Amino acid sequence: MTQNSRNRRSFLLGTGALLAAPAILTGTRAYAANPTLRVGHVSPRTGPLAGFAEADDHVLAGIESAFAGGIENNGKRWNIEILSKDSQSNPNRAAEVAADLILGEEVDIIVAASTPDTVNPVSDQAEVNEVPCITTDCPWQPYFFGRNGVPGEGFVSTYHFFWGLEDVIGAFLDMWGKSGVARTVGGLFPNDADGNAWGHPELGLPKPLAEAGYTLVDPGRYQPPSDDFSNYIAAFKDAGCEIVTGNMIPPDFATFWAQAAQQGFFPKVVSIGKALLFPSVLGSLGERGDGLTSELWWSPSHPFASSLTGESSNDLAAGYMAASGRPWTQPIGFKHALFEVVADVVRRAEDLEDYEAITAAIPATNLDTIVGNVSWSNGPINNVTKTPLVAGQWQKEGDAFDLKIVANSAAPEIPLTAELKLLG
Repeated sequence: MTQNSRNRRSFLLGTGALLAAPAILTGTRAYAANPTLRVGHVSPRTGPLAGFAEADDHVLAGIESAFAGGIENNGKRWNIEILSKDSQSNPNRAAEVAADLILGEEVDIIVAASTPDTVNPVSDQAEVNEVPCITTDCPWQPYFFGRNGVPGEGFVSTYHFFWGLEDVIGAFLDMWGKSGVARTVGGLFPNDADGNAWGHPELGLPKPLAEAGYTLVDPGRYQPPSDDFSNYIAAFKDAGCEIVTGNMIPPDFATFWAQAAQQGFFPKVVSIGKALLFPSVLGSLGERGDGLTSELWWSPSHPFASSLTGESSNDLAAGYMAASGRPWTQPIGFKHALFEVVADVVRRAEDLEDYEAITAAIPATNLDTIVGNVSWSNGPINNVTKTPLVAGQWQKEGDAFDLKIVANSAAPEIPLTAELKLLG
């Protein structure tokens, strides 16, 4: 625990005692003010990843309401203050605001979500400053290996919950196996943390796809943002690719998809991570959005409930839609779950005035959340635990798109809501 943190806590507790003193002197019964625990939160509110943070204001308002009465720890009630910063979808900015939260605002815990561009720099700042950190919404391989994690050693202060590339590969293979199309797959992998992880020859898609009998056509990394995918489209057409997969930001996929149509490339299954997560993106694609597929981490149909509020997945999604007038989005569940874990850790930590004690409570978590069970005792690697994953397809219903669950072999407890249909 840093000396600055000790000084700040002593000041807060001392101030509470001073505030209580006048009331005691007048004979009125009084209590010292509750101590405050500060939670930093970093998210891409603006920039190309802003879709991940579209529901932040609503989710944080719900969390602050749930935290309004404080959280009890060892017989003492602690107020919880959340300080949220915008990473602007930029890794350097994410590191900068994380450092400000840790060193300037002196937060006691820091949390982050939304791709390696946010999660990794925030985690790195927390690790170097020995501040407890919980993150989500990033496959565990780019989180762990992208931070130069060493299996068997891992990290000291930083913990992550989400699914891994093996899970998205399994979900996609489950879905593609139902399609009956040719097993030749075109790969679109950008030169960024996600793209390099998805396209990695050992840790990414190439090896398991080959083992499952698929041929992956990978023309190489492109530099995002890109305005020309002609070489990729030509390679996919020449190889007879009926499936396209990869991980892209929304503007890059929109460019690729428009150019594919212009150049006469019409695959039967398109499964793209990141870009196809959000209804706003699908709406911008018009009729050509119908039938596109993606990984599906959370939905109103997921059979889980919040440990913090008791809301079901359907309740949480419906609340956002009613308040915003917008469709639900997948990050809603995981943003909420971040603070479920925070609340659980705060309740269990042996000493909330000690960073090490707070950090020690994180890997001891065993909590049923709105996104499923979170327990670091059964993770695939140090500092990581996994949540269930299924595959979804955007299907148009009237004027709107809905993301249907079309493959669930790895998580049969999450019910199917539609059958896969081919493009075109």
